[in-house]
Amino acid sequence: MLKTIQSLTFIAITLVIAATSCKTPAKLDLSNKSDQLLSNSFFAADNSLIQYTGRIDFSNTKAPRFWAPGVYIKAKFSGSYCSFIIKDEMLWGKSHNYLEVVIDDSIKYRFQTKTSVDTITIVKNLSSGEHTITICKNTESGIGYLEFIGFKTAKLLQLPAKPTRRLEFVGNSITCGTGMDLSEFPCDKREWYDQHNAYMSYGPTTARTLNAQWHLTAVSGIGLMHSCCNMTETMPQVFDKVSVRESTLKWDFSKYQPDAITLCLGQNDGVQDSTKFAEEYVKFIATVRGHYPQTQIILITSPMADAKLRATMERNITGIVNEMRRKGDSNVDRFFFSRGFNKGCGGHPDLTDHQLIAAELSAYLKTKLNW
Repeated sequence: MLKTIQSLTFIAITLVIAATSCKTPAKLDLSNKSDQLLSNSFFAADNSLIQYTGRIDFSNTKAPRFWAPGVYIKAKFSGSYCSFIIKDEMLWGKSHNYLEVVIDDSIKYRFQTKTSVDTITIVKNLSSGEHTITICKNTESGIGYLEFIGFKTAKLLQLPAKPTRRLEFVGNSITCGTGMDLSEFPCDKREWYDQHNAYMSYGPTTARTLNAQWHLTAVSGIGLMHSCCNMTETMPQVFDKVSVRESTLKWDFSKYQPDAITLCLGQNDGVQDSTKFAEEYVKFIATVRGHYPQTQIILITSPMADAKLRATMERNITGIVNEMRRKGDSNVDRFFFSRGFNKGCGGHPDLTDHQLIAAELSAYLKTKLNW
């Protein structure tokens, strides 16, 4: 069971709480162990032992800023305690991002920020040996940016090198992990993003299955030609941005060249004129190819499409891939999901659905990439 822990502000006091993991219940710890935490060393965000993956703005190395869902930070520490300090933009003065925090790649905690500056402490009665921590942004660009400030722990250690395999997943709310995590709040309760869980969405799950790094380039409601929900941007307009939403800050594609990129577009476009849709898709693929000369580009159907839209997508994607090959780009392919997945909020896939989606996509990529 995952339990949300909302932390008090760093300026006030560090609240030490043991969350409940999906494996072993932990005990609430409000003892004087918190004093030990306060005596631990501080490791700033620019420490070379900290690993970052995702579209991140390092203009201020002491507070790297990131918007996109699925951006993640890893570190290895020695001891039974670890806390980290993070700042939240608090967009509109009220939006609070969710984070997935994973200890030793197995024990998962779900947190939501409470103030503009939070200290989040992990206490799990851990052994005093070595542990890894992964911090992943579960909510998307439209909920605001986060800035990572640093860790407080006894000692940071050298992590193994990142996986050499790299994947990127382009898409809309499905790829963001919208409406999928009902472990705390049912659909249509509280804020619309309270069920976001990018870490457990199909992209990162696929990447972890295949021992690969991941980037999520996704925005809820976005389309290729037409976006929903009064959104004026489309994916071709924001694909080269750090936030993939409203920021004008350009992303440096040389920092991350994926082995494969999946394009999951069309759900928010709906059934469009096939000729026009294909023309726009071919243009976008050319843009992607310009940034990624060697990357395998894979067009995939929407996992939440109904039968009519799925059939249209399969027909359009087949024609688009054939056209790209006619143009001489044989490194463009397609993948069709076996069915629709709609058990989450608003017809989105839920946690179980995302595992099934990832299983299908992982099997395909493993064969396609000879992994």
